Amino acid sequence: MERIKRHKIKILCGLLYTFCLFNLLGISMHTGQNENKPAKEAAEERAVTDAVEYVSSTMVAEAPKIAITFDDGPSVHCTGRLLDGLKERNVKATFFLIGKNAKENPELVKRLFEEGHLIGNHTYNHVDIAKVSDDEAKKEILDTDEAIFSITGKHVEYMRPPFGIWQRRLELDLEVMPVMWSIDPLDWTTENVDEIVNKVVTEAEENDIILLHDCYDSSVDAALRIVDILKEKGFEFVTVDELILD
Repeated sequence: MERIKRHKIKILCGLLYTFCLFNLLGISMHTGQNENKPAKEAAEERAVTDAVEYVSSTMVAEAPKIAITFDDGPSVHCTGRLLDGLKERNVKATFFLIGKNAKENPELVKRLFEEGHLIGNHTYNHVDIAKVSDDEAKKEILDTDEAIFSITGKHVEYMRPPFGIWQRRLELDLEVMPVMWSIDPLDWTTENVDEIVNKVVTEAEENDIILLHDCYDSSVDAALRIVDILKEKGFEFVTVDELILD
């Protein structure tokens, strides 16, 4: 992965810096030779020791990143409670909104935006864009963007097509980036919170994108438990744009 490559480069650069510093100062790397050394040489050796400690401190592994996403909202019954839980946990998520729901719940959309969550497009009426004309598909996407823009003042850059079916030509015409997922516990098919949680936490790996829905109480309960468990395991939750662009 690119992040791992950058981490290795950072380590190698640090080691190279230390090696060059040793050679520049002409200091032996053998231990047990500090006794009775001139003050200047001892000071130089301390400088190298400090450099080594600095390099070591920068080689701490980064936390694995993961994104949790929610489709079909905002829901007047569930989204607010989910936002309360995410705020309490200091976690940012990505919400792919249905345009009709966004228009009917502007305060929730505004709260999503103001609390730092990423807002994406999920069509206006949750249509399968592969089963409608290009003009109708574009209208579904553009109407949703307009509904969100009228509330947040920001156009939407990311799109999750309902049912995961996308048309490449729409991506080029509308300048939106489709975002799929890598973990889907099918939370909309069950109210069993334990089942949803177990499915996600046992599969979760770095750079995964979790798909849930913020229109079911069971999904909200599961989402907050998933966050708690994965944070305990060392994962860092980010929005999908951070995951994609990092």
